[in-house]
Amino acid sequence: MKKILLMCLVALFSIVAVEAQQPKAGDKSSVTTVFLTDIDCAGCAKKVTNTIPYERGVKDVQVDVASKTVTVTYDPTKTNEEALVKAFSKIKIKAEAQHDTEE
Repeated sequence: MKKILLMCLVALFSIVAVEAQQPKAGDKSSVTTVFLTDIDCAGCAKKVTNTIPYERGVKDVQVDVASKTVTVTYDPTKTNEEALVKAFSKIKIKAEAQHDTEE
C-alpha cells in the first residue's frame, strides 16, 4: 500500500514539474522589430550581418538594402531596441526602430 501511495505521489510531482517548465501561452519568447537604417550597399549589409546577429539575445537578422531596413528578431528579456540601436552605431550605421502608427 505504501509503495502504491509513493508511486502516485512521484507521478503527481512529475506532472507538476513538467507543467511548470512549459512556457505560458501569453509569454513572448521573441520580438521582431524593423529598423530604418542608412545602409546603401552590399558592404553595409555585410557589416550588419557580421555584427548584429552576435549581439546578446538576437535570434535572426534580415537585411534589405533596397528599402534600407533591417529586421531583427530578438529575446526581449536579453536585449531591447535601444541596445540594438547602440550596436548599429558601433558599426557606424544609423538606425531607428520603425513603429507602425495605426490611427
